[in-house]
Amino acid sequence: MSESIQKQIEEIEAEMARTQKNKATNYHLGTLKAKLAKLRSELINGPGGKSAGTKNAERGFDVTKSGDTRIGLVGFPSVGKSTLLTTLTGTRSEAAAYEFTTLTCIPGTMKYKGARIQV
Repeated sequence: MSESIQKQIEEIEAEMARTQKNKATNYHLGTLKAKLAKLRSELINGPGGKSAGTKNAERGFDVTKSGDTRIGLVGFPSVGKSTLLTTLTGTRSEAAAYEFTTLTCIPGTMKYKGARIQV
């Protein structure tokens, strides 16, 4: 299997080498690069394996929807996301003086002008 993938990689690299670079061929070269990246990923991780950026394929979280809309808090470590969540929603979220205290998703709901907002 890896031999056929290696052969496909070599064919794509050869096609990229003989294709001139200009406006008309930019899209074609981009699709070739995408195919090349996918094949190299398959060569490293195996077909249908984990994606290159993840350590664990089942990692992540799922939050059931509640309320009228949803808002996510994204930011640097130790900037007060958990404190803001606790203040707005009354949900108890762990906060400490060190980075990466909150390691799981803690949803909460607040009301604003009659609308329930999930934070």
